[in-house]
Amino acid sequence: MGLGDGTVLTCQRDQFSIPDGLHYLNCAYMGPLPRVAEEAGIVGLRMKRDPSLILPHHFFDTSLELRTLFARLVGAGEPSRISIGPGVSYAVAVAARNLPLSSGQNVVLTHEQFPANVHAWARKTRDASAELRLVRPPSTIHRGATWNEHLLAAIDSATAVVSLPTVHWTDGTLFDLVQVGRRCREVGAALVVDGTQSVGALPFDLELVRPDMLVCSTYKWLLGPYSVALTYFGPRFDDGVPLEETWIGREGSEDFEHLVDYRDDYQPGAIRYDVAQRSNFALLPVAIASLRLVAGWGPALIQAYCMDLTHTLFEEVEELGFTVEDARWRSAHLFGLRMPKRIDLIGLREALRVREVSVSLRGSALRVSPNVYNDVGDVSALLEGLREVAGA
Repeated sequence: MGLGDGTVLTCQRDQFSIPDGLHYLNCAYMGPLPRVAEEAGIVGLRMKRDPSLILPHHFFDTSLELRTLFARLVGAGEPSRISIGPGVSYAVAVAARNLPLSSGQNVVLTHEQFPANVHAWARKTRDASAELRLVRPPSTIHRGATWNEHLLAAIDSATAVVSLPTVHWTDGTLFDLVQVGRRCREVGAALVVDGTQSVGALPFDLELVRPDMLVCSTYKWLLGPYSVALTYFGPRFDDGVPLEETWIGREGSEDFEHLVDYRDDYQPGAIRYDVAQRSNFALLPVAIASLRLVAGWGPALIQAYCMDLTHTLFEEVEELGFTVEDARWRSAHLFGLRMPKRIDLIGLREALRVREVSVSLRGSALRVSPNVYNDVGDVSALLEGLREVAGA
């Protein structure tokens, strides 16, 4: 795995098919597929050539392996706590359907959170004549600490649900979910967490945060396919109602001969919340192969690798007039560079394009998101482009 002595992670670019010359610092947009995952997907797709080879156990074995890998990654315990769905909005819709909300209560979100974790709560609060609280960041350069303070202050005795990301998707601002979780338990609120922009690259411990739900799409930091998301559902959802009444989510669904003996009872835990046709014979093997790689490297070592890769970057960009969040409130795998007013965005895009540097403009930040396939050459190419537009 290229771990050397077991404590330091080396560059893993040879595990990927990233084109030579491309400086891909954009995993927050979409993670590149590892070679081994691409091969697993081809094998899975070929299964459909001869359907007689797809046996009943294939509908269950692959999904169980995927649940088990994700449960280990986040410390979820039983794999049956993990549901397989198509995306974050699907899991959030499950949460919104099952968590009670009354007039006079509120749901707390962050300002400009990714919309997949917003629209369901907006509808639910409207329907219940409840309040949707969007906690805005302060208008300061270093806003992480104060933003977190405002977030905790927004949670009160009338809060029914707090639904947050682990890091803000536009600039990587960290949210102290341990403190948020503690505050939620004090007031009896449910905690829903979108881990899509950090799980896999930043350690997440369910025992410390204790969310009621944690959802993570696989196509970013889990380096997996699009249209697959993994969700931990805690005990608060044990008797909930799924969005779909699937046949495979019912008890005894392994027995194909007796599927017409309809059962009302669901499979244990969170399996009832699986999307229909969750046994995707092409996509699930891709997700498994990628998740094995990520788990083998380890989120802690991935975060350390990204930190070592960028440790001199922040001082240099600040000298160019860019601003960055305090180290305590930013992640190493996803961070935003806020631009001085003199920067021409069209010129910036062109300077990065000609150097084949792939990053994203999100909100008011230039979002940079390295991973284990990046090296110092990628960071240098980014700096060259920034120096050009900053006139340095």
